[in-house]
Amino acid sequence: MDPLEQLAEALRRRLIERARDGAAAGAGSGGSLVDDVRELVDSEAPALPVDEREALTARVVRLATGLGPLEPLLADPAVDEVMVNGPGDVYVERSGRIERTGLSFGAEAELMHSIERVLAPLGRRVDEASPLCDARLPDGSRVNVVIPPLALDGPCLTIRKFRTMGFSLDDLVGNGTLPRGLADFLASCVAARAAVLVSGGTGSGKTTTLGALSGAIPDGERIVTIEDAAELRLRQRHVVRLESRPANVEGRGEVTIRQLVRNALRMRPDRIVVGEVRGAEALDMLMALNTGHEGSLTTVHANSPEDALRRVETLALMAGLGLPHRAVREQVAGALDLVIHQARAADGSRRVESVAEVVRAPGGAGTRELYRLRRGRPLWRPPGGGELAARLELVGAAA
Repeated sequence: MDPLEQLAEALRRRLIERARDGAAAGAGSGGSLVDDVRELVDSEAPALPVDEREALTARVVRLATGLGPLEPLLADPAVDEVMVNGPGDVYVERSGRIERTGLSFGAEAELMHSIERVLAPLGRRVDEASPLCDARLPDGSRVNVVIPPLALDGPCLTIRKFRTMGFSLDDLVGNGTLPRGLADFLASCVAARAAVLVSGGTGSGKTTTLGALSGAIPDGERIVTIEDAAELRLRQRHVVRLESRPANVEGRGEVTIRQLVRNALRMRPDRIVVGEVRGAEALDMLMALNTGHEGSLTTVHANSPEDALRRVETLALMAGLGLPHRAVREQVAGALDLVIHQARAADGSRRVESVAEVVRAPGGAGTRELYRLRRGRPLWRPPGGGELAARLELVGAAA
């Protein structure tokens, strides 16, 4: 943190102390707050030139509103994620690496006040009765809050920043996520209306890759995106964005991903893009893909392409319709064409490790590996004579 930022942080704390002592009466309005801060800066840093005092005043006002000491981190384009583990521990992720900052909140109450300032405009709240909350900031950043008694060391706040414009496949090639040949192949698969499932662990970059793949959808198609917290930034013009909604404080008004998937089928979509399947909506997604809604894209938490198919099967069974396991496996085999598996390396970089086509196997769905990154070397083989190869041949993209 630079010296001016340290001074701004110290003045912010002084401003809070004055407000608590009643010395900053009327600081609730915007103009009064600026006047109080300017007076404080003039008294505490009179040696600074006028222009630097004005800049310092602006910094203190910024720190005293919104997320307080976290504002510089949110304004830093190099920061991808901000993690607050109680009032005294603030971490950030830069270029895939987690590092501790020198920032902190003065007390747990101060951190809770910042959390409330974030959630109030969004119509969300947290308290002892509802100590968990997911929300999305106006800029698309995703917010997660956990407070005591569930968080034992004080309120926890996680903010995942999201770019205004998502990454393209060219961007992913540039940062080493995948090679150019694989990017071209995946773009051809998307253009050929293959149903693609992106798998990986938390923080592996699944949503980023999903957004990049969506760039290969031809213009003119009607795309419906469905997410828990809207993060995807598609470049096409004809995009309908849907977001689920939790229940209110009275336990009413919840709209689930499954309900949105069902509703999307009535919206005449050419493509359905689901940010992540994590529940019973997996069955509705499979049924949609098996009834003419080809070319959809989604993600799932899994450790490999094979595990991804098994997880989709398990999630579909959570719908509770009593379908035989074999019937669900057949649905998976008929619905999905390609699984892309991504992982996060120890150095924080993200890599596409495996790409497999989905094939019919005895008892349901299986995978046939087309690409594998092994010891830093890519290993390739062309699609077999199944559905994926037929789709690529139809659009003249067969390798």
